[in-house]
Amino acid sequence: MTPVQEKVQNLPLTPGVYLMKDAQGGIIYVGKSKSLRKRVQSYFYNNKSHAPKIKKLVRHVKDLEIIQTDTEFEAFMLECSLIHRYKPMYNRKMKNPLAYTYIMIPTGEGLRRIEATNVPEAAGNRAMFGPYTASRHTIEKAVQEIQDCLKIACGHTAASASKPCLNYSLGLCLGMCLGGDSLREYNQLMERFIGLLEGSDLGLQEEMEKRMTEAAERCDFESAAKWRDCLKSVQYLRQKEKVIGFAEQNRNIVIYERVEDKTIKLFLIKRSTVLFSEKFQVTGKELKVLQTEIKNLVWAYFKQDESAFSAEVGRDEMDEAQIVFSYLQNSAGRYLVIPDQWLGMDDQGTLDQNLEKWLSHQEEVEAGMESMLHAKEEVTDGEA
Repeated sequence: MTPVQEKVQNLPLTPGVYLMKDAQGGIIYVGKSKSLRKRVQSYFYNNKSHAPKIKKLVRHVKDLEIIQTDTEFEAFMLECSLIHRYKPMYNRKMKNPLAYTYIMIPTGEGLRRIEATNVPEAAGNRAMFGPYTASRHTIEKAVQEIQDCLKIACGHTAASASKPCLNYSLGLCLGMCLGGDSLREYNQLMERFIGLLEGSDLGLQEEMEKRMTEAAERCDFESAAKWRDCLKSVQYLRQKEKVIGFAEQNRNIVIYERVEDKTIKLFLIKRSTVLFSEKFQVTGKELKVLQTEIKNLVWAYFKQDESAFSAEVGRDEMDEAQIVFSYLQNSAGRYLVIPDQWLGMDDQGTLDQNLEKWLSHQEEVEAGMESMLHAKEEVTDGEA
């Protein structure tokens, strides 16, 4: 057994981040897990099914460092921060966190093209969406599926050609390459697609859903599957746009995480940046006392200069924004969004009322969990 494998045996079963190092002590990979020992062990045992990149990584690992966290959410955020700081070789190979992709669509007349690119240009006369954290290939595949379904996958480079493109004969092009009414219909579809990604016009998605249902009802399962895949691509692109929109709103968020029986961890997040995190013992603590402590922290951390946050979502920020957004989507009730108006001198009562309501809900949840725990203990004792 190697020294690294011996170290793995003694890792804790708690959340955290692991840093894999080479013979020179350089960090070559950063990962995270809700159970450090189980995750890191998976690299060194039963590795026959591992991808070649993983096997190569394991051969180069000569030392291991861990950073324990109180929650899985913290581990996610810390992993992102460390990857951006150290840019480990194997994270670049396996996750490629810096290869962001954008979708650009011209807004003028003529035969407009949907383009996926890693190098965004100034907006100008084009609509731009992104950055998307997936690879350019993934985004291009999603765009192509949508174009095929909507029949806007023209094979020509300009409108008003002498003859239609090959895709026209394959049923993937409306004939916009010939100009006229088909080109106008194409541009209308392009505007609706832009509205769909912006979230201002969902009619196109509803039509896709209707066509999928109609195809299934007439037992045309091939067409139904095609529309289903197209809808998945639309939903994927729209989900990423929601993350960007969420980050750009500069929201103030308070998160309440249960760590142990009578211990919670509080996070204050602005946009996608953790401004404060600390554990609180809630044993015997009155709701009003905790409410006052949180209110003071909210005032101290959220009443700061907005100019510290750029209006545009940066590349490195996308990963953190995705983590925070996903956490909030799956953590109903454990967080509270604090609108800026609640922080005004004339509206402190609203902040107090909402904090009290939110914390009361947390107490009810805690009480429910405690009752379930006691009931389980009683059943276990009875079986003994």
